[in-house]
Amino acid sequence: MLEKNILWETRISLSKQNSVDNFLIPELNANILVFINGAYSKKFSKIISPETQIEIKPLWDAFQSGDEFVSQHFNTLINSESDSFAALNTAFWQEGMYLKIPSKARVEKPVFLLHINDAIQEQVIAHTRLFISIGEQSEFTLIEKFDSVGSNQILQTFSEEIFLKENSSLEYYKIQNDKGASQVCNTAIHQSDSSKVNAYTLTMAGQIIRNNFNIEIDGKNCESHFNGLYILNGNTIADNHTVVDHKQPNSYSNELYKGIMDDNSKGVFNGKIYVRPQAQKTNAFQSNRNILIADTATIDTKPQLEIWADDVKCSHGCTTGQLDEEALFYLQSRGISKRSAQAMLLYAFAADVIETMKNEVVKNYFDSLISERLQKNF
Repeated sequence: MLEKNILWETRISLSKQNSVDNFLIPELNANILVFINGAYSKKFSKIISPETQIEIKPLWDAFQSGDEFVSQHFNTLINSESDSFAALNTAFWQEGMYLKIPSKARVEKPVFLLHINDAIQEQVIAHTRLFISIGEQSEFTLIEKFDSVGSNQILQTFSEEIFLKENSSLEYYKIQNDKGASQVCNTAIHQSDSSKVNAYTLTMAGQIIRNNFNIEIDGKNCESHFNGLYILNGNTIADNHTVVDHKQPNSYSNELYKGIMDDNSKGVFNGKIYVRPQAQKTNAFQSNRNILIADTATIDTKPQLEIWADDVKCSHGCTTGQLDEEALFYLQSRGISKRSAQAMLLYAFAADVIETMKNEVVKNYFDSLISERLQKNF
């Protein structure tokens, strides 16, 4: 039986109690779960959906109550044997949440996980978990945001396992904007028959950010869309590793990751698509596109595609370049300053990553963050 270190809960006292509202998404009506320096804050969280729509409780409580699904499936999607940081999180996690969406539920209010780095100490180490079960024919929206009060350092591992049952759907949004974070996020999703996933990741700040995004398409007639955008400057390193594993026939996946790098920043994209022998009639597509603003910025990109089936349509590729000088000159010839012209071209480059978002409030928030960053830094 897992044991919890109660001393971990004292870290919440390090937070500034008036800082949480500054990190919320304006006009977003959601269930809010707040983690401060890795510790869950019941005081600043707000759960408004009835339990008939969604069950929200600490992951420890799910273990103690003997929840059968948690006991059987916890840590089955996270690969602790080959990933040392996943093993570290599995061994030392102290805080986590369990979200259970019943069958045929239309969860009107999304769940917003807010992670705030408000460390007073020189460095904080935090290991947190999330476990989600989405019932048959249910629809659910999850929003995650990582942010900080200042630039104090935090080493954080965050692992989440998400199970989609038949005919269910997930809208998934992640915002990484913690200047002091050295962060490893392991996201693992399992899809059953006719389930659908739309995922969006926006990375803008941090010291070293590692995103492991693994999708197991273990059902027929599934549909999966994965979109990522990393806008980096300074010395930030954003390391994106994705795995899309097609195990059953007649499914579709489309992956689009884009990067904009300035200063001494570095982007990494390593995307893998597997099409198993039994996954006939699979359509799987992957694209990674990058723009380097400064000569000192770098990108390492490695798209990979492994196919063991015959009747499939698959493609993968990557591009890296700079802003189009002719387009830049054209805008400047129309009286637009060089800085504004650069921002306009970069925004056009980034915009198609978020254009398919269904939640208009979150989409507008993503758009404002991207616009503000491009106007300010480029």
